[in-house]
Amino acid sequence: MKIGIKYCGGCNPRYNRKSIADRLERDFPEAEIFVAKETKIADWFVIVCGCANGCALHDDLIGTCGKFVITSYKDYPPMAEKIKEYYRNKEVKRIMWKETYKSKLMSAEDAVKLIKSGDRVIVGHAVGEPSYLLDAMVANAAAYENVEIVHMVAMGKAEYCKPEYEKNFRHNGLFLGGATRKAVEEGRADFTPVYFSKIPELVESYNPEICLFQVTPPDEDGYCSLGVSVDYTIKAAKCAKISIAQVNKYMPYTYGNSKVHVDEITAFVEHDEPIIVLPEPPIGDVEREIGRYCAELIKDGDCLQLGIGAIPDAVLSFLHDKKDLGIHSEMFSTGVVQLAKEGVINNAKKTLHPGKFIANFLMGTQDLYDFVDHNPDVEMYPAEYVNDPYVIGQNDNLVSINSCVQVDLMGQVVSTSIGPKQISGVGGQVDFVRGAAISKGGRSILAMPSTVKGKVSKIVPVIDEGAAVTTSRYDVQYIVTEYGIAYLKGQTLRERARRLIKIAHPDFRAELIEYFENKFRCKYED
Repeated sequence: MKIGIKYCGGCNPRYNRKSIADRLERDFPEAEIFVAKETKIADWFVIVCGCANGCALHDDLIGTCGKFVITSYKDYPPMAEKIKEYYRNKEVKRIMWKETYKSKLMSAEDAVKLIKSGDRVIVGHAVGEPSYLLDAMVANAAAYENVEIVHMVAMGKAEYCKPEYEKNFRHNGLFLGGATRKAVEEGRADFTPVYFSKIPELVESYNPEICLFQVTPPDEDGYCSLGVSVDYTIKAAKCAKISIAQVNKYMPYTYGNSKVHVDEITAFVEHDEPIIVLPEPPIGDVEREIGRYCAELIKDGDCLQLGIGAIPDAVLSFLHDKKDLGIHSEMFSTGVVQLAKEGVINNAKKTLHPGKFIANFLMGTQDLYDFVDHNPDVEMYPAEYVNDPYVIGQNDNLVSINSCVQVDLMGQVVSTSIGPKQISGVGGQVDFVRGAAISKGGRSILAMPSTVKGKVSKIVPVIDEGAAVTTSRYDVQYIVTEYGIAYLKGQTLRERARRLIKIAHPDFRAELIEYFENKFRCKYED
């Protein structure tokens, strides 16, 4: 048991800081008692204030079991009793969970009958989606009308988006992918713009009837790990009126704040199937050059946020000579594993969660899933923590690397649409761009090929009509293409345009220069 203590500023001169710690050590001798500084997560947090104002700041502290604010010595006994009662109840749970689990086992066909017409169903994210339950739900489609299916990117079939199920299901996408774009484009599904860090809050506000998700088999204490998908899924699993878990032995068991107890889940469906894998993408010459330029901006000891795809993997391929890199990222993929095995990524220099890989979801190859399974160095936390810009900013030298689809000469970045067509979602891009800005020594990089297959420039005078700005010109820092690096932060619009033209594809620079000279009424000089 870990108990963290946070003290206020000490405005009361008679305030004895040590007395509460002494009492905790006496009453809980088995616990690790520490003062909250770099460590922001514990089983319990005790916020000790010297007066009734309760002015100690603690929003960034997560007590996975609970958090208390003490403003007088009278507050201590009831707090201590609540902690003791929690562990008495936990021991009862440990003894009884197997019977509880057996009583909640059912077939997938029976489980999806718990879904009713008009229900809102939150589905586990990405490769954490419970494919077996979704197949059963679609097979039972005739029993439903107007069931709303809410999730971020779908890595499975998303058959509920097919035209023939239009009256049965309506998808509400928080991030679109290949399986869901067409339904939104054709008006059979919806898209909700939302920062990843705010999705758990949104999910809770939805007051969902159902959550469908995937877990590991229970451990010896009756806790199931959400494995590769903690993100918003753990919030949905705990706040939904009915939670239905697919229990899958292939789901990696991960640590951190990733567990849900058998008592908190309504129904269990046992079905083992391999977790969806994503093959490593091919890295072409363009991606390799982009990766090389991005790697030039990464220093020994930096803490990285990376996505998935050819560009992040290309960046990683140039980092083998770096030292003491760390990971604090909404997700990481297979490319990180080899650098971890080489000792390049060891999290040794991290100023928040030193020694730990921090993420809120994962997807990649089986090598990634094997690496994180029962690995105490990998900790998974909800998106409202991992993606909180102020949490991100507590990592010194945080380097954020994300991709985009278009940048105009003012530095406005489009990442989620092509013109008016929605193709994805913001994910954690803006969360980490802003977190990197808060980080001491932080840097944010937005990378893209300079063209679409050599035919259309991605650096444009103005963004396409109907396109949505993802990262604003006020937040942008570095833009990288295969032709170089443009540092935009603090630069005038004229200088930004000049630097962006330098990294545009040569075939399109003439028209960009023409626009530059008309707009700024001066000669372009390289």
